[in-house]
Amino acid sequence: MFAQTLYTGTREENYETVIQQLEALITGEQDMIANLSNASALLNQFLDDINWVGFYLWKENELVLGPFQGLPACIRIPSGRGVCGTAVEQKTTMLIENVHEFPGHIACDPQSKSEIVIPMIKNEEVIGVLDIDSPNYNRFDKIDETYLEKFVGTLMKQI
Repeated sequence: MFAQTLYTGTREENYETVIQQLEALITGEQDMIANLSNASALLNQFLDDINWVGFYLWKENELVLGPFQGLPACIRIPSGRGVCGTAVEQKTTMLIENVHEFPGHIACDPQSKSEIVIPMIKNEEVIGVLDIDSPNYNRFDKIDETYLEKFVGTLMKQI
């Protein structure tokens, strides 16, 4: 059903390919956990130089760990705390070049050095976040931000 793809185009072309793969994986599937699981696995095999990729879901006024790929992670994050909680509070993508310089950063994995968090918004409410960590400083840039936001947008059409 799914074979790992060699991404040989430009970064933008490769992102477009992975978004098409996501669409193929989730079309017709209504189960959110199944779709988030496949989405995290897809990003894990697609992205280089990352050490964690996954989702936190908004439940009872806090983020709760959802499907992910990587080492065990923090289970609960309050709004406004760390990069993920700040993304929820501000309803905006957080692109952090050096997590050690981010006030209140939550260090689930001490190897993480940079991070990008994209809020998942449905009906103007945050329902969760996509969180990706890297062991490299400055791993994520505006291209990642643009296409990961499109990735989340594609995912949200099915949730």
